[in-house]
Amino acid sequence: MTITIHPHAHQRMAERGATEEEVRATIGMGERFPAKFGRTGFRRNFPFGRQWRGKVYETKQIEAYAVSDNDGWVVITIVTKYF
Repeated sequence: MTITIHPHAHQRMAERGATEEEVRATIGMGERFPAKFGRTGFRRNFPFGRQWRGKVYETKQIEAYAVSDNDGWVVITIVTKYF
């Protein structure tokens, strides 16, 4: 399975503190759920235990929104939640 990350998703990753490795792990091993506009969402929690924007969080959750491609996924955007 191939995972292609759209340039828009790369920009969101940089802004929201997600790494490419985390996004790929989310697609490969995360929970899958239906999303708007015929897209598929993937969600996975990662241990964090560090500071993000002045506050320490124990968990980072990545949500990746993707569309099916010939033999894999194209990641359109990502959302990161800290808690």
